[in-house]
Amino acid sequence: MAEKIYQVEGMTCGHCVSAVTEEVEKVHGVSEVLVSLEEKTLRVSGEGYSDEDVVAAVEEAGYEVVVA
Repeated sequence: MAEKIYQVEGMTCGHCVSAVTEEVEKVHGVSEVLVSLEEKTLRVSGEGYSDEDVVAAVEEAGYEVVVA
């Protein structure tokens, strides 16, 4: 199972965490989503998902993935 961590900008509250979690859980191949408001991170586990799909889901929720 692959695991990736993304930096997410714009999250300020629990609703933000819920919105990002709900959208990313819809991505094909994602089996687990863990969002940290304090660290502004999104940890995604699964098989067969793409970075593009995860980024699109975060944007759909109204936030931005920061590329390091």
